[in-house]
Amino acid sequence: MQYEQLGTSDLKVSKICLGTMTWGEQNTEAEAHEHLDYALDQGINFIDTAEMYPVPPMAKTQGLTEQYIGTWLADRGQRSQVILATKVAGPAEWLPHLRGGPRLDKENIEAALGASLKRLQTDYVDLYQIHWPERNTNYFGKLGYAPGDDGDAIPLEVTLAAINDQIKAGKIRHWGLSNETPWGLMKSISVAEQLGMPRPVSVQNPYNLLNRSYEVGLAECSHREQAGCLAYSPLAFGVLSGKYLNGARPEGARITRYKRFSRYTHDRAESAVKAYANLAEAHGMSLVHLALAFVNTRPFVTSNIIGATSMAQLKENVESASVTLDDEVLQALESLHEQHTYPCP
Repeated sequence: MQYEQLGTSDLKVSKICLGTMTWGEQNTEAEAHEHLDYALDQGINFIDTAEMYPVPPMAKTQGLTEQYIGTWLADRGQRSQVILATKVAGPAEWLPHLRGGPRLDKENIEAALGASLKRLQTDYVDLYQIHWPERNTNYFGKLGYAPGDDGDAIPLEVTLAAINDQIKAGKIRHWGLSNETPWGLMKSISVAEQLGMPRPVSVQNPYNLLNRSYEVGLAECSHREQAGCLAYSPLAFGVLSGKYLNGARPEGARITRYKRFSRYTHDRAESAVKAYANLAEAHGMSLVHLALAFVNTRPFVTSNIIGATSMAQLKENVESASVTLDDEVLQALESLHEQHTYPCP
């Protein structure tokens, strides 16, 4: 397993990060523990979760993902061996079960972090992330920034001051952003400097062969400001496994079960996936390995967040850490990207 420096921190995280958002919905507690045991055995030391997980978010399951990690930590006694990341939810009308509608002010951040620590059965998190911004901007697949009134959005200065309080209290070691824009990262760095607090060490955004938008502005910011990408959805909701090609909808699969995950299922995406699948077959590798290994090669990616519902999927995903893409394959990927440029947001 390869390890990378987490931004300006003193932490080195595994190139593969274990994503957890299916635990409590598609995965049981026992399966979550099995995944964690296997991940650690393979050299993975980085675990990512969030207060709103599992997904799809629902009141009856909210917090189960963190809870499952907490019972595993309590049972195994391996807290010092893992780098644990979680997130505080931004404002969302679709999360009324979270504090009556989460916000990014001092009261909400204190409550969210306290609840996360209790469920995780730990005194601190290594990385605390703002799941999405308060302000009016484009994320979660929205293309094109549309200027608009930010309304009563909590000022970034207030949010970061609240996070800084928790850093000073020893409950957060480092902090990062998620679903952010280049402006958001640079503004956060500026505000952090004004407050005399540590900089953000990471940006968790979608990045995969169907959505390379991170390369346009954020990649340079990540490089120059030492706030690398934690790439989520590296398989585009599983679409880049090829299992949904030709209209297939395997029983129990995420897109089969949840119609809301349709971002990567239109005709342009299908055409691109077929092209990448043909390339993988021509070079004797699985499409999963091709897609994940590509993400692993990007210099701005600190860690690649993989998720799986079965042990077979998990093992194949983790194996990508040892897959090397030669110059011929990388050049072919760029040629295909020119034909299928950003088919998905």
